[in-house]
Amino acid sequence: MEESYESFAGVYDLFMDNIDYPAWCTYLTGILKEYGIEDGLIAELGCGTGSMTELLAAEGYDMIGIDNSPDMMEVAQEKRVESGLDILYLMQDMLEFELYGTVRAVVSICDCMNYILEPEDLTEVFRLVNNYLDPGGVFIFDMNTEYKYREIMGDNTIAEDRDDSSFIWDNQYDEEEQINIYDLSIFVREDGDLFRKYHETHYQRAYSLEEVKSAIHEAGMEFVAAYDAFTKNPPREDSERIYVIAREHGKERK
Repeated sequence: MEESYESFAGVYDLFMDNIDYPAWCTYLTGILKEYGIEDGLIAELGCGTGSMTELLAAEGYDMIGIDNSPDMMEVAQEKRVESGLDILYLMQDMLEFELYGTVRAVVSICDCMNYILEPEDLTEVFRLVNNYLDPGGVFIFDMNTEYKYREIMGDNTIAEDRDDSSFIWDNQYDEEEQINIYDLSIFVREDGDLFRKYHETHYQRAYSLEEVKSAIHEAGMEFVAAYDAFTKNPPREDSERIYVIAREHGKERK
């Protein structure tokens, strides 16, 4: 049996258990508080199944989760029912998202920005973020680096076998086009020796920090800082993930 990406949402969290979401949340909230954002409205772009959205809501933020996958949204809404947290979920594309008003901050993790394959589209997302941020609000997002795609992921095959599930990850990186492609096949035990197969193909783009800064400025925002992930140190040549902070520009502060 084989199912497409839409059904993959149901097993997404199973294979993301290597991500220490609470630690990521601590790092993210630390940055938010550094910029004076201790409460209020925050939007998360590419919220997926709502793992980070839930944690930020539990920290006292009024969360809006945005994702374009109906199945991811369904899992996120199930978590919301379970936790009882007050989270608004919107099924929208990052390139066209609309909010009812402005928010204090926008966040995006798990390399969602790398899924934007064209530089002009990245600029458009930043422009929308700038539009929906409060005056002086901040956008905090992470990205996989060129180094990670080229040196770590490269043209490799990764496999993991567990008792009730396994996956095969075939990765290819086109350095000239800066596009990373990975085919992911997941096998999950359903009954006895019967396994269901899920398959999907992901495309991500590697951006240099200079390209990201350029898109931020073109969108009318202000570049504030870039860090080697989970530190306050500048990105290194061998950084695999970076965090970028941009500030709203153009609105009058009251």
